[in-house]
Amino acid sequence: MKARLVFILILSFLSTITKSIRINVESGVTKCITEDLRIKSMTVGEYAVVNPNEGQPLPEHHRIYVGVFAENQRQFHDARGVESGQFGFEVVEDGKHFACFATIKHEPAVNTSVDLNWRSGVSAKSWSRLIKKGSVEAMELELKKMEDTINWIHEEMLYLREREQQMVKQNMNTNSIMGWSGLFSLLLCLSVAGLQLWHLKSFFEKKKII
Repeated sequence: MKARLVFILILSFLSTITKSIRINVESGVTKCITEDLRIKSMTVGEYAVVNPNEGQPLPEHHRIYVGVFAENQRQFHDARGVESGQFGFEVVEDGKHFACFATIKHEPAVNTSVDLNWRSGVSAKSWSRLIKKGSVEAMELELKKMEDTINWIHEEMLYLREREQQMVKQNMNTNSIMGWSGLFSLLLCLSVAGLQLWHLKSFFEKKKII
């Protein structure tokens, strides 16, 4: 069980390292990318429009609108008419978060390619900030990375344990409800059977069969 838990944590860690993708956004159409984020985790993203005419100014209809928001519609980033940008925030609620991209309507319809690099969890930390020439050695930096990774795994284990306790409590409540429901059904069936026997006995006595 512990080995499976560690394996799941490692997979979760690897899956949150980075998401680098290229999105094709059709003019006049909104396209969204979804990430399932945990409360109090950090997430950062960088995006940039791919210029279809390298070396030339980016056409106006290739500029994009970018919005990043949570499932409850709380917005964390809003940029309009841009060709690149960044966003970063601390997650305030568990659940799905969306990064949406759109361009102005254009005839004929064209596709705008956008490169997105979205990182969350441990990988969202900017290690480059920690590197100061002559003050931070490579070994210290690696130790700091390991420390943060261990802390992250520890938090994940506590979170999974809490979820497990909630599920156990919910299962116990469900079993209790099912037990009482079964007892009530049994008493109801016995009551109906008793009434039927009483009715049959009364009927036979009236007919003087017994």
